[in-house]
Amino acid sequence: MKKVTLGRTGLKVSRVGMGGIPITRPQEDEAIKIIQRAHNLGINFFDTATGYGRGSSEKRIGAALKDHRDNVIIATKTASMDENGASRDLKRSLRQLDTNYIDLWQLGNVTTYTKYKRMQQFDGALKSAEKALREGKVRHIGMSTHNLTIAIEAVSSGMFETIQFPFNLIADEAAHELIPLAKERDVGFIASKSFAAGNIEDANLAIKFLLQFDNVVPDPGIQSINELEEIINIVNGELGLTVQEKQALEEIHDKMYSRFCRHCEECMPCPKSVHIPQLLYITSAYKLRSSESFKKGGGPDLKSWDKCDLCGDCEERCPFNLPIREMLKENVEFYHSV
Repeated sequence: MKKVTLGRTGLKVSRVGMGGIPITRPQEDEAIKIIQRAHNLGINFFDTATGYGRGSSEKRIGAALKDHRDNVIIATKTASMDENGASRDLKRSLRQLDTNYIDLWQLGNVTTYTKYKRMQQFDGALKSAEKALREGKVRHIGMSTHNLTIAIEAVSSGMFETIQFPFNLIADEAAHELIPLAKERDVGFIASKSFAAGNIEDANLAIKFLLQFDNVVPDPGIQSINELEEIINIVNGELGLTVQEKQALEEIHDKMYSRFCRHCEECMPCPKSVHIPQLLYITSAYKLRSSESFKKGGGPDLKSWDKCDLCGDCEERCPFNLPIREMLKENVEFYHSV
């Protein structure tokens, strides 16, 4: 498979990577086979996080790639914004991945300015990352966020070698400023949510759209050999979009643009303490996470729904004009139905 350079990290990564959430759904032995098959087909970039699947994502990736460690690039994340918490997460990641170094360690989900400022403090997660870099436990430092304004600021800051941000044919906001800026600053751009958290079913359109951008590395989550081989065939095939494909792409974009939550958290905090982004993620979580993780993750958020009085404050603050109240009802009803 063709490789591209991931910004100033100098890492030569496969044109598409593999995201680590859906791989928690199959049985462990099957998951390991899928990861190994991905490697055999040319994927060398695997992206996960300490807590995905309560650690099972890292464990499976580590077990599958142990014999090929020097030939693969493993990225993982910490959700802790303080130095001590991030350091604990790094130790856990190294243990779960069964490795003595992380190629790319990302400060994950830095989606609010409170988090963005906290991780930069004297006892913040960035200090832990810089220490790990000096010690050789981490080779490169990146950041992930769902907030476009914070992503632009992080890329401009020079603190990070990569940025991971949701980008797909529905949520295409990054194309206008963030992706060109990342290219200008030589910051590697990793596109999360390549399939819009399960909302895009046409793999051909999803992948071809993303590969129009030469500095974008998609990391779609994959949970079966069939999905994997379909994506690989698209990457290795003719990437130009036909007139019909462009039309279909536009139709999906227009239909879903104002129905897809980016998890930017501009709607938060809710005056009634409703966990809005988590509730809006219920349908996607069902598609992407293991049954155990889905069931255990829904409780606290569902309880917060009982506090909602449909005031509409969230909709007034949403930069994408989503019908949040309607979408909240739909997601809660879906949870009860399954």
